[in-house]
Amino acid sequence: MAESGKPGLTYAQAGVDIDAGNEMVEKIKADVRSTRRPGADAEIGGFGGLFDLKAAGFKDPILVAANDGVGTKVKIAIDSGIHDTVGIDLVAMCVNDLIVQGAEPLFFLDYYATGKLDPVAGAAIVKGIARGCIESGCALIGGETAEMPGLYARGDYDLAGFAVGAAERGTLLPREDVAAGDIVFGLPSSGVHSNGFSLVRRIVERTGLAWDAPAPFMAGETLARALLTPTRLYVKPLLKALKATEGIKALAHITGGGFPDNIPRVLPDTLACRLNLDAIPVLPVFKWLAKEGGVAEAEMLRTFNCGIGMIVVASAAKAAEVEKALRDGGENPVRIGVMELRTGEAVTTHGRLAL
Repeated sequence: MAESGKPGLTYAQAGVDIDAGNEMVEKIKADVRSTRRPGADAEIGGFGGLFDLKAAGFKDPILVAANDGVGTKVKIAIDSGIHDTVGIDLVAMCVNDLIVQGAEPLFFLDYYATGKLDPVAGAAIVKGIARGCIESGCALIGGETAEMPGLYARGDYDLAGFAVGAAERGTLLPREDVAAGDIVFGLPSSGVHSNGFSLVRRIVERTGLAWDAPAPFMAGETLARALLTPTRLYVKPLLKALKATEGIKALAHITGGGFPDNIPRVLPDTLACRLNLDAIPVLPVFKWLAKEGGVAEAEMLRTFNCGIGMIVVASAAKAAEVEKALRDGGENPVRIGVMELRTGEAVTTHGRLAL
């Protein structure tokens, strides 16, 4: 009994269940251990995660760090009750940003915040994170689960991811010799990935379709499951290609801002990328979004990946070699553009998207 005469409160009565948090930790331990790799044992429970660069085989490494989230794609996961894929997105959004700088992802940490912890949903999210880590070759060495009633509504959650990679000194991308005449390849995306979902959700709302309705653009899947198709992980194919050829000069991850905002990030001010929109393999989901939302081509290009999730800039002299290296790594590169001397915008286009 408190001094005021009123019954004493507990943390659980304030809305935070420590036992639920402990239950979730037990549920995820095996998934976390499955991500171990040279340099990290992927054990959790300490106050910080450890990584041994020497054990990972690096001699003179430059560390590269990235952090990101999944955006409002998590709202579809929450509303549909499908939690096993957004963790893959979380990893992909971070490690794809590492590989574009020529860095091998080494380890990952996550932050999961929710109004009321559901150990089953939380474990499903972490299972997805572990899967993404395994597919990109990095260890999940730590994270944080925060139960914050009053800040998040019951059932709501958000995710943030943090990844660190490394590259040997002198191998970072983009290279300084990107030049006019270099060839631009695109690597296909798996769908919307993790950008533009505020617009996606607005379009779905306009159609009146429920999340469990059949997806108009993907046979055999519900609308929610189709839109929750995870972001592609480009790490392993690109690492393999970078080791096989010296013809890759730059990479660009097509995320928020689409083509106009992301490609210029790896170009000198003197160059522009000329894209052939006719060559972009537009996925059915983007055709559906453009039609149902009345979204103009220019808006599609600056909001979505439209079917290309990664750009590869290759030396013209070694373009065939680069294309072969990408195919040997399991990719299906598409030649979608060329580098030119810049006279205006950093990204110019010709042709039309097949919307």
